[in-house]
Amino acid sequence: MSAPLRVVTVGAGYFAAFHHEAWQRHPDTELVGVADPDLARAEATGAPPFASLREACASGPDIIDIAAPPEAHAALIREALAARPAAIICQKPFATSLEEGEALAEEADFAGIPLIIHENFRFQPWYRKLRAVLEAGELGTLHQFTFRLRTGDGQGPRAYLDRQPYFQTMPRLLIHETGVHWVDTFRYLFGPIEGVYADLRHMNPAVVGEDAGHVLFSFESGVRALFDGNRHLDHATENPRLTFGEALLEGTQGTLTLTGDGALNIRAFGARESTCIFPASQWPGFAGDCVYALQAHVVEALRGLRPFENEARDYLAVRRIEEAIYTSYAEKRWVET
Repeated sequence: MSAPLRVVTVGAGYFAAFHHEAWQRHPDTELVGVADPDLARAEATGAPPFASLREACASGPDIIDIAAPPEAHAALIREALAARPAAIICQKPFATSLEEGEALAEEADFAGIPLIIHENFRFQPWYRKLRAVLEAGELGTLHQFTFRLRTGDGQGPRAYLDRQPYFQTMPRLLIHETGVHWVDTFRYLFGPIEGVYADLRHMNPAVVGEDAGHVLFSFESGVRALFDGNRHLDHATENPRLTFGEALLEGTQGTLTLTGDGALNIRAFGARESTCIFPASQWPGFAGDCVYALQAHVVEALRGLRPFENEARDYLAVRRIEEAIYTSYAEKRWVET
């Protein structure tokens, strides 16, 4: 049996806690360090604490997992590359700009070290099942997909302050922080995106960036997708941060729906009743345990069981599409990607 892969995580903030818990739960990994400039926060994780990545790397990690803000990504990735781990994982949105991301991807390629972007929504179990349905042709010829983001956390002067207060001051919010999850998921499900049209809105005066809007996507396959996001409104669910909304996928032979509890239901064309093909479940961790699923994927890839998904070079397409969305909104036109 192979020895556990040794993991160092950089960051001890709100979302990094999901990273720590998942690494500690995985049977083939050992969390050998958490690095954070605030050493007290690192100590609170229960893992060996370090004030810097440089100190943590003395333990010889196999995986370095960067769960720090984008402005820290470039320096941390370069420091991680110098430590020569088997793989590096970096939180989305990956660097502060497309140009910086391109440079980092090139440096990782030159070093021969896989740099994986921690874009976990494609690893949510309902999307893995949905892709299997598409590959099996159960919906016939696919026409369109609609996702309605309804987080219900964007109203009033205290919006986001309890969990992620920096949301209030981000100049780009709905798409840059949240919508990119579906840009990547759409690419995973439907293939390359050929163009976008965006109509974005700024609704809460306490927030700097856009917090609602619609984005239409056109795919090379002929499919159309609509991202309909509104952080002010909610959807009927016990946990709005499980699926973050509801979805409708329509083809010539059937329609599939994703509900807020993570269930998938399919209705055959011409039928009135739907059948549940993926029931709701009590998932551990975050949003269908997608953090654990992404980390498990990296472990399997390092073990040679599958190719990596979302290496930095490929993920740059998401950053380019994000820029196209904001260009479309600013110029009020369709933008090819």
